[in-house]
Parts: sequence; C-alpha cells; structure tokens
Amino acid sequence: MMPTTRFAPSPTGPLHLGHAFSALQAHDRARAAGGRFLLRIEDIDGTRSREAHVAGILDDLAWLGIAWDGPVVRQSQRLDRYEAALDRLRAAGLLYPCFCTRADIAREVADSASAPHHGPDGPRYPGICRHLSPDEAAARVAAGVPHAWRLAIDAAVAAAGPLTWQDATAGRQVADPAAFGDVVLARKDAPASYHLAVTVDDAAQGVTEVVRGIDLFAATDVHRLLQALLDLPTPAYRHHPLLLGPDGARLAKRHGAPTLAALRQAGEDGRALAETLRRGDLPTGFVAANS
Repeated sequence: MMPTTRFAPSPTGPLHLGHAFSALQAHDRARAAGGRFLLRIEDIDGTRSREAHVAGILDDLAWLGIAWDGPVVRQSQRLDRYEAALDRLRAAGLLYPCFCTRADIAREVADSASAPHHGPDGPRYPGICRHLSPDEAAARVAAGVPHAWRLAIDAAVAAAGPLTWQDATAGRQVADPAAFGDVVLARKDAPASYHLAVTVDDAAQGVTEVVRGIDLFAATDVHRLLQALLDLPTPAYRHHPLLLGPDGARLAKRHGAPTLAALRQAGEDGRALAETLRRGDLPTGFVAANS
C-alpha cells in the first residue's frame, strides 16, 4: 500500500528550521514510495492562530519546493467531527467535566503527599473533579461554569484492553496511556485538545504513516488509546530527531528560533536549504538529536 503522510503545523507563529526538517521528512517519505503528502493547518486554538501565519506556512513550503496533494485541511472547519468523537466517549461514560483552574491543580499537586505526580506530559491531574457527583457536575455544566472535558483514564484503559503500536525506528511499543493520567480532550478555550483532534484527523484523512518529532513519541500511547475507543485505524509511526540550536535547546517559536521567513527575506535559496537538510548538513551549531 502506498503511504499517506502529512505535515500539520499550527499557525501560532512563523515556521523555523525544525519545521522544515519535519516537513521534508514526511514529504520525502511519501514521495519516495509514490504516496500522498497532505497539509493540515491545526488552527483549533482560536486565541493564538493567525491568518498571516497560515499564509506564511504556504509561502515557506513553496520556497522549500514542497508540494502537497489535495486541498489544505483546516481543523477549524472540522469541529463537528471532534464533537461527534466527544459525544461517543461521553455516551460510553469515559468523559467527565473538569472545572479546575491551573492554580487549583497546582495547589492540589503541591499539597498532596501521594506520588508520583508526574507523567510524560508533566504533572498529572490529581482527580479533583473526578470525584464530583454526576448531579453536581451536570448542574455546573448547565449553569455555564467554564470547564474542560477529561478522559477517565482508568476506565478508558480497562475498556480498550492491552494496546501496541509500531515505530519505524524503535519497533513495537506497548502503550501505557495511564501514565498520562486523565488527559484533557476538550479545553475550556478550544473545542478539542491536540490529542483528540490529531487522532480524529489522521483517521479521517487516511494517514497511514505519521511522521513527526521524537518529542511526541510518548503521546502516541494516548493516541493509540483513542483509536481503540473510537474504532479508528492505527497508522505506522516514524518519530524523527529534533533539531537543537547552538544553545542545545530544541528549536521553538517561543525561544526565537531562526524563521524560514527571515531566511527567505535574506535571499536564501529554499530548495538548496531543503537539499542541505536532506543530506543532514545542518547550519553551524545546529544538531539533530533524539531528545
């Protein structure tokens, strides 16, 4: 079967070299096998997404010589799909509303003597709202109290049973989604979390191989659980190294990583840069690392 891969950036800032590296990995993987390469804009965060960044993404990819198949898919146009998935999980008794603020959670974690508090995503949710009675939770929702929707992880894991997934480099993995605790699937400020939206979208678009950074390796356990709960297919996975800057930190928008737009404006040749990244010849001071 010919592979279908995708590149799925969030338009919350300009793309940088790390994005170019990841896009090329996914693009070349599909093209080498005569498959399809898709572009998805993950603009579900309405407070941070900007149309200017969407335009910049398209310009940057064209500058690199990367072409995609079919129309550009935008998460903001797929909200009904996420709500349908949430409805299904609610009907199965696997979701509960969470009214906690970040301060509430931090205070509870700090005051608790039980351990461990941390999972792959950071401090695990201590279960404050899990213990609300159904009537009280429903009353708060009906009253319009801001809330997220969390997955009751113990019940979800029990319903799904043992799960595995396959990484191209690391091989067969036994999923451990319980390590994440009760993850958020719909945020107070967004209709779906990354975990839910990416899982639903990859299945809907027929993605057969997910090519992404090693920083998302552990998150695949949660995605595999959601695939099982929602009866979605499981793609293969290929987690690539991250680009690290001269300071040894991973490239990130918030850390001021060199942007592709700045390189374009400086007169750099995008296709030449793409070939350089394909060869693994990184700019001076940059390295690729599995961290």
